[in-house]
Amino acid sequence: MNIPVKAQSHAYEVQIGSGNLTKAIQSLEETIAKADCLIVFTDEHIWQIHKEKFTNDFPYPFEVFVLPGGEACKTFDNYFAAQSFLLEQKCTRKSFLFAFGGGAVGDLTGFVAATFMRGVPFIQIPTTILAHDSAVGGKTAINHPLGKNMIGAFYQPKSVIFDIDFLESLPEREVRSGMSEVIKHALISDEKWLHQLMGFRSILGLSKEQLEKNLEQGIRVKANIVEQDEEEHSVRKYLNFGHTYGHAMEAASGFGKLAHGEAVMIGMVYALLLSERYGEVTRKFTKEFLQFALRNGYPFDAVAKFTFEELLVFLMKDKKAEYGELQFVLLQKIGQPFVQKISQDECREIDLLLRELVEEVAYD
Repeated sequence: MNIPVKAQSHAYEVQIGSGNLTKAIQSLEETIAKADCLIVFTDEHIWQIHKEKFTNDFPYPFEVFVLPGGEACKTFDNYFAAQSFLLEQKCTRKSFLFAFGGGAVGDLTGFVAATFMRGVPFIQIPTTILAHDSAVGGKTAINHPLGKNMIGAFYQPKSVIFDIDFLESLPEREVRSGMSEVIKHALISDEKWLHQLMGFRSILGLSKEQLEKNLEQGIRVKANIVEQDEEEHSVRKYLNFGHTYGHAMEAASGFGKLAHGEAVMIGMVYALLLSERYGEVTRKFTKEFLQFALRNGYPFDAVAKFTFEELLVFLMKDKKAEYGELQFVLLQKIGQPFVQKISQDECREIDLLLRELVEEVAYD
């Protein structure tokens, strides 16, 4: 199945299927044939698991650069090492990069592609559910010790190839983390879809067909928003639902300690509490959503590990903060997002409310 992404800078397709890697890459032969060198960036964990399948399925000769796993790859040192590798391989502007791995590998590879010789083409080959979100839309970045994704560029891939066979080996925590972005897409777009997701006994045990269908829906939501707003001047901000407080939790924990999607799920409940004040979201729904999240193993006990003052340091470093005020994506109702400025004092109030609600629901 091909999903078009009509970004203003250039259009491309997300090819999603089962066992479709070879065919999908061959469909891009005209583009790839112009390359003088094909470089695959991956991480040590993914390469250990999928090296044989990937090498067999990839139809052209390539060189590989193996990075540390997870968020650890998104450092200045690894960015520098990746650039050095390309120079050592005598890569040119006609070279082609492939990001084979999760969202972190995709972010790092995309930023390397955006900046090596002022830009070389790259293709995303995601291996996680989470990357159905991060691989589409052209956001690339590395982390700084003072903030997540602070150094980066908007740089669209030439294509995204999603072979869901690679998802079969995902550990439960990665499935949980990835599904939070699927749930986010439902929250900001479609109440019926959200209730379908909340109706599953467990979102960790979806069949291959159910997973592909939900990933497709998520990608379509993302593609539609990117088409309207490639560089986050307006509606693309809606994709940050749950991310402001979530990123603060993730950064305070130390990148990689709390999975990105786990942090976003916590952030979404925080945003729902704010949406009760500024929108029509009810406390009944917020509680039901929190119960659903706890039932699926999202670690809300992480909130108690930090004071609000500790989290505030990271909240104020959020890229969406302006003039000392934070901008949160909230919901008027399910499927109707909007952006609202929130003061530090109100952030503190909602933080306290979140802690009380987690305590109440966890012990119900």
